[in-house]
Amino acid sequence: MKRIFSNKLFLVFSVGLLSVYGVIYACAGGDDWDFFGYNSNFTPETFADKSYSPLFLSGSIFYGIEFDTEHNSRFNKNIKSDWASHLKGKADTTSVNYFLIGDEKPRYYSDDKNVIKNKEEIADLHVYYKTKKENKTTQKWNKKLNLKDEKVKSFVEFLYLAQKIETVSIGEDYWSYDPVVAKTFKDAKMIQSIENVYNTTSDPFLKNRYWFLTMKARFYSNDKQKAIDFFNKTESSVPKNTLYYRALSYVAGINYKQKKYAVSNYLYAKVFDKCPELRVVTAYSFSPKNNADWNKALAMAKNNDEKAALWAIHGFYKDEKQAIEKIYELDPKSEHLNYLATRLVNKQEQAINNSFKQEAGENTKEKIQTVAENKTENLAKLNTDAFALIAKISNAGNTQKPYLWDLSLGYLQTLKGEYTNADKSFDKATKTLPKTELAGFQLRLLRFVNNLSKIDKLTDKNEKTIIADLNWLYYELPKTYKGQEFRYQNASSWSRSYLSTLYREKGDFVMAEIFGESRYSYWNDGNAFYDNEKNLLDIKSFLSKQNKTEIEKTGAGIYSLKLKDINNFQAVQATFKNKIPEAIEFMKQADSVQYYKFLGNPFNGNIKDCHDCEHAAYQKKKYSQMDFLTTIKDMQDKLAQKEDVYTNSLLLGNAFYNISHFGNGRTFYEISIVGYGSSPYSFRNTMKEMITNNSVSKMYYQKAFEAASNKEQKAKCLYLISKCERNDYYNKKYNDVNNYWEIQDDKINFIAWNSFKILRKDYSDTKYYQDVIAECGYFNTYVNQ
Repeated sequence: MKRIFSNKLFLVFSVGLLSVYGVIYACAGGDDWDFFGYNSNFTPETFADKSYSPLFLSGSIFYGIEFDTEHNSRFNKNIKSDWASHLKGKADTTSVNYFLIGDEKPRYYSDDKNVIKNKEEIADLHVYYKTKKENKTTQKWNKKLNLKDEKVKSFVEFLYLAQKIETVSIGEDYWSYDPVVAKTFKDAKMIQSIENVYNTTSDPFLKNRYWFLTMKARFYSNDKQKAIDFFNKTESSVPKNTLYYRALSYVAGINYKQKKYAVSNYLYAKVFDKCPELRVVTAYSFSPKNNADWNKALAMAKNNDEKAALWAIHGFYKDEKQAIEKIYELDPKSEHLNYLATRLVNKQEQAINNSFKQEAGENTKEKIQTVAENKTENLAKLNTDAFALIAKISNAGNTQKPYLWDLSLGYLQTLKGEYTNADKSFDKATKTLPKTELAGFQLRLLRFVNNLSKIDKLTDKNEKTIIADLNWLYYELPKTYKGQEFRYQNASSWSRSYLSTLYREKGDFVMAEIFGESRYSYWNDGNAFYDNEKNLLDIKSFLSKQNKTEIEKTGAGIYSLKLKDINNFQAVQATFKNKIPEAIEFMKQADSVQYYKFLGNPFNGNIKDCHDCEHAAYQKKKYSQMDFLTTIKDMQDKLAQKEDVYTNSLLLGNAFYNISHFGNGRTFYEISIVGYGSSPYSFRNTMKEMITNNSVSKMYYQKAFEAASNKEQKAKCLYLISKCERNDYYNKKYNDVNNYWEIQDDKINFIAWNSFKILRKDYSDTKYYQDVIAECGYFNTYVNQ
């Protein structure tokens, strides 16, 4: 599958990737979400220029973007601005932009009618300048700009020539693994004519653009060496602007194709250093094949800036620490140090265990850690050499952004357990910290992490040192922070785990649950806390408590379960135990959960268990949970009075069957603490047992059978009992299986349950028997085997 990217006329940027261009596009696509952004307290955007952001530590090729897909549009904004300034007073901005990229609407296909129209109009204007004959296009544009003005004419003529090169320079965004075939511009006369205009043009602005257009044309020609020859011959007279470095990247790409890797890498490093827009491209293109190539490239560097640039890219691929050391020796003020420092700190964070769980070994189970054990584990993972390097640079205070190194050191000191020293580092950072929102947030976050890390045992006194920041993290930021950069999510989740662990250590299991949220367990044991009756009653008492402390208020506010959810859970449990009056009382306290409706009629009993069929069927009444319970209560009251025993027993059997895992009313329990899942194995064991148990259903079906007045009714009861027997058989058979994938095929496709045997033996003359054969393949197989 491939998608053709927007055709942006001559604005396309085609860096000399040649051999790697296709690789980038073969894998393009995916989510912008990056794991490292949610597993970190250290925000790189606080410290490094935006041009470095794709090079931040990432689980993808590039941070935030995954793959570079801006080859066709990278310089659009720059070029529109340059031409608008050049033509100021001669053509309005809207007209200039139209000729450059069509109208302002986004383009997705190269055959877009508006883009084609744009091209045709430029061609028409070119013909007009050659023949002096008016046409529809000149009639249209004469009303908007002065076509006889020399600057306007030169603009159109440039576009006309640029369009020719655009036929090969526009890249196509491939969503496939097919190799990308490089396009070639074969019109040698056209290339020479472009170079001739460059040689004869006196206007500096146009001369610069024709110089770059000549470079681009020769880059896409059959003889790419001529591009290098032209560059070498003319570069001394060309301003060292963006166009120069775009051209230099062409030269680097050609050298790569010629297997001159040292030269290629050296040139890419120069572009990386001087042209921020091309940092992501040059970093991707940089490719020292071996140490010899790397050393040759270093030897080519003419000054410290060039050496630093080489190390800056090298550090992206290899070793940030080594790159920082080398660059710092060359130039402590180098901007490249900023992004490399963020990578070094983020890498330290990678190894940190924020879960407070010790991973299971080959012969050991997963272990819940204490705070002390967690700190000991994380301390052992800290890179002491990286720590020493950051400390050295922080102490020297001679970098471009001293606060970066002070905050980095303070953060690592926190991880090392040096909390007092961390406070000093943060205090020092404030002296040079910029007055930006992001910088202020970063400092506050790292101070909070340090302050919470100081606490080994919660007291009324130390709780006060963190409560404001907890509320900031849990409540203020999610509501007020509109940006995407600031990494506070990890501190939010880590702090909850940290506090939960502290409360667990002091034996306060309610507060441990409040901050720990057992419902979000990775495995199917979520909400297991509520399987203990004492825990359940204790947390209900806590949530009902009026005089909560500040930290208790904070915890109760972020806890996702409320009193109504617990009451609903108790109502569900009571229902499965057939304690309906009790269930009704709990449901009355469940409040808003009454708005949930059954998707199917819970009192229907069908031959096939088909949830979708029953949900799609017409329903005169949609039952809420309370409707369901009160209807059951009415039926049970009638049953107690021996009123219509068969019908009420049958409907009650259906009701309890349908709220089980096998029926059409799973929503009865899925909205509660019970859990959610299409398989019983998605639920913790206690809940799996509850939702798969059909003993109450079977009991009511048996009552209906005993009260039945004819064979049709008895046949129906027997079959419904057989479904309960079937379910019970499989429940017991797979009771010890932990998940679906562990189920072993024992070659037993079916067995004959007692009710099946009786149905076949005594009720084969009923219509219901024939209906069962028609709808139940299982029973049909049994009958015909």
